[in-house]
Amino acid sequence: MASLDAWLAKPATAASRRFSLALSQTFLPRLVAGLTILLIWEVVVRALAPAYVAKPTTVLLAIPKTITDPAFLSAAVQTLTAVAQGLLISVVLGTLIGLIVGRSLLADRMLRHYINGFYAVPMIVILPLVSLWFGYTSSARLATIVFASLFSIIVNVSDGARAVPREYIEVSRSFRSGRWRSLFEIVLPSSLPYFLAGLRLAAGRALIGAVVAEFFTSINGLGQYILLMSRTFRHDEAFVAVLFLAAFGVGIDMVTQGATRRYLPWYRRDERTT
Repeated sequence: MASLDAWLAKPATAASRRFSLALSQTFLPRLVAGLTILLIWEVVVRALAPAYVAKPTTVLLAIPKTITDPAFLSAAVQTLTAVAQGLLISVVLGTLIGLIVGRSLLADRMLRHYINGFYAVPMIVILPLVSLWFGYTSSARLATIVFASLFSIIVNVSDGARAVPREYIEVSRSFRSGRWRSLFEIVLPSSLPYFLAGLRLAAGRALIGAVVAEFFTSINGLGQYILLMSRTFRHDEAFVAVLFLAAFGVGIDMVTQGATRRYLPWYRRDERTT
């Protein structure tokens, strides 16, 4: 008993103090804000909206049924598979084009305005053209995802390539490193923080592109599932699908932030406590 009292009397370690500080500064405010929003949502819908409108309590009750529904699982697999394929294509092409544009003055002069222009074009504008070119098939969805996410990667990687310190390039040249070797061994690693930032943007835009394409072309996926549930007044199931998409986007954001902290500890150290 005395040993237990002695252990309880020990001062808090640095790790426990950091955990308590993070808990009080980040988790608790977010929890309070989230619960407040849910409470307001519940009260307003119960007081003013029809009975079929989604409420936090009914959405929570619908989660187990929805996530075990074969229709929902099939739609989720198709949408997320298409998003993964589109992101992979965008990462490969966007990284290569971004490196070339960022390090070549000629390529920058030739392509910058086109890249910025396409980056600013709303993805819904190209859907009629994409559906004409690829038909109402999964290829149209994939093309929309690539268009939505590609230019985020290009813009960020090219900015990262331009920001590489000149001293790094001069050292590589002094060791007789070739242009392509310097590009992939010096410029690309130095551009990784910019690449991860572009990936975070591209992932969100890819999800939006997939859902919008499914809305427009009636391709099976979460977008079509949400549309069907909404039209049949099953708003709780539709909102579960929306929450699933939001959770997927948040998960990608957390993975990229964790990778930045784990493998790039020198980058923005002041943001590690936020």
